[in-house]
Amino acid sequence: MAVALAALAIAHASEIWGGLQPCVLCYYQRYAYGVAVGFGLIGLAVAGRPAALRACLVLAALAFLTGAGIAVFHVGVEQAWWRGTAECHAPVFDPNLSLDQLREQMLGQAFVPCDEVQWSLFGLSMAGYNAIASLLLAAATLWLAARPGRNAGRNERRDREREQGR
Repeated sequence: MAVALAALAIAHASEIWGGLQPCVLCYYQRYAYGVAVGFGLIGLAVAGRPAALRACLVLAALAFLTGAGIAVFHVGVEQAWWRGTAECHAPVFDPNLSLDQLREQMLGQAFVPCDEVQWSLFGLSMAGYNAIASLLLAAATLWLAARPGRNAGRNERRDREREQGR
């Protein structure tokens, strides 16, 4: 949950201090982190119930996998491997509008194309780094869900010792 919150903070900081403007696919990727944070909060509330906690971890991992899928799709749009969603492209205006209506409509819509890479490092865009991070977070979360509770080994050892002592 902390890593997901940090990722959201980095994305927001890149807007404020880096001057980057997110496109619609960038926002969709952030939603996946938000959902994972939500399952993390629920997981904290049910921490005493291993089955419920495991379910929250699996659902958070699915949120991270969804975010990875959106990020991979975004990379494909950036690389022109496929076309983005309708929101990724410049809006189409009604040709029957007056010049004033058209100007008002154009000024009222902020548009950031999804196929323009605003920042990259070592040839990877933010969407590429997000795909990697989301896959790693999904793997780590599934690993946590699959491993037995921290006290499971201690409890089994204590139970064996009790049985041997009887």
